[in-house]
Amino acid sequence: MNQDQVRVHRTLKDIFGYDAFRPGQQEVVDALLAGQDVLAVMPTGAGKSICYQLPALLLPGITVVVSPLISLMQDQVQALIQMGVRAAYINSSLTENQCRKALANACDGMYKIVYVAPERLLTPSFLRFSHSVQISLLCVDEAHCVSQWGQDFRPSYLQIRQFADQLNQRPPLGAFTATATQRVKDDIRQLLALRQPLELTTGFDRPNLFFEVQRMEEREKFPCLLAYLNDHPQATGIVYCSTRKKVDEVYEKLIGQNIAAARYHAGMAPEERQRSQESFLFDQVRVMVATNAFGMGIDKSNVNFVIHYNMPLDLESYYQEAGRAGRDGQDADCILLYSAGDVRTGNFLIDNSEPAAGASPEEVETQILRQKDRLRQMTFYCHSRYCLRGEILKYFGQRTGRDGCGACSVCRPEAQRASVVKLAAKNAAKLKAIEEKDLNTDHLQQLKDLRLKLARQAGVPAFVVFTDATLRAMCAHLPKTREQLLEVPGVGVRKCEQYGEEFLALLNTFEKE
Repeated sequence: MNQDQVRVHRTLKDIFGYDAFRPGQQEVVDALLAGQDVLAVMPTGAGKSICYQLPALLLPGITVVVSPLISLMQDQVQALIQMGVRAAYINSSLTENQCRKALANACDGMYKIVYVAPERLLTPSFLRFSHSVQISLLCVDEAHCVSQWGQDFRPSYLQIRQFADQLNQRPPLGAFTATATQRVKDDIRQLLALRQPLELTTGFDRPNLFFEVQRMEEREKFPCLLAYLNDHPQATGIVYCSTRKKVDEVYEKLIGQNIAAARYHAGMAPEERQRSQESFLFDQVRVMVATNAFGMGIDKSNVNFVIHYNMPLDLESYYQEAGRAGRDGQDADCILLYSAGDVRTGNFLIDNSEPAAGASPEEVETQILRQKDRLRQMTFYCHSRYCLRGEILKYFGQRTGRDGCGACSVCRPEAQRASVVKLAAKNAAKLKAIEEKDLNTDHLQQLKDLRLKLARQAGVPAFVVFTDATLRAMCAHLPKTREQLLEVPGVGVRKCEQYGEEFLALLNTFEKE
């Protein structure tokens, strides 16, 4: 190991705390340190940030990182500061005075890394700064945003090439993204004017993730979700919904079922979002119900499941969001609950989405057409009869090299992680052949009385014990055993353990009558 390699590995250990690189990281680091451009496609959890943060610490000047999201910048800077690395960000969350102060500090050599929103690159103040310091490295995070074929096109990313051309000396340029098709990679290379870049795509395959799609009616989804959570009482995970309204609805229902949950969407006040995020990161709640506004830059390793309550708009978003599960290398579940209404919702969201800032009418129209094409690809995935992992990898231009993965609901239907979900869906449909007039009202009232007694003992509202729908199902089917009780919609393992004995005792008296 030569002296340069010793410095690299010492920095990896001393600053980032790792004894060795993950696959692909060292090649990228070495290329950037040697002054070569890089195009790296590395899925969520592969450690993209180290690939440019480590060279930034070893190069003589400042590294500028273009990043699209305020929350992502803030998280990255905060993490660097915790590691003893001075860094700053320039974006719309700062006042003009704060921006001037940060740039002045950077000019004085206070920072090694400066994160900047793409819209700021060509402002007079940032150009003055960039001409007065040595920029040793220019990196582009979420580089797919430069492409109209990408899932999150931002016209401001087209300014990056112009910014690089205006520098006193063009530094090596590193472009990083978690998901990119071949067409998007071609756009990144061309639109950022990469010069003979090292192109690296680490394997998209995440063998520890089990992929599953369950097709059902919308009304069956919550019983499915609840059944899964009750069947995995120690699991921590994220439930993604397509709209803020759906997030609020699912969150309220989970709280009503005594599930420790938080919620996150752009309609909440910033301080409320921050509290929710921290409660999830610090394991104060085990379920985060969120829109896709949650997750970027969230480095929580012990996420055991990601459940999509609604179909995402595209496979890029789906794989990025699902990939937040299992980052610790442990087995994790990625379950998508699909209904036909998800397609209508997706088309509505696309038609009513806010146009990207600075986009021309022609660009907006083109983007809508491409978004709808990606939505069709996502819908095909939900109906696929082929290996789900294989379908994802094929979409991103990779092949599995085998007929089946052995870790998805198509290849191994008998091993579905959400088998209890399917049971719950079937039982949810039964809740509809149960009307009050068809039940023994005296029996139903006795069940409600028992529920009230147990709720008062536990100090919780009555519906937290069991909902009325669950009591009606008990009254209709009169389960006699613990196994039969578990088949009743709304009865999970935990509630069966808590209340099953007393309810079964009462139900058995009905049977004798």
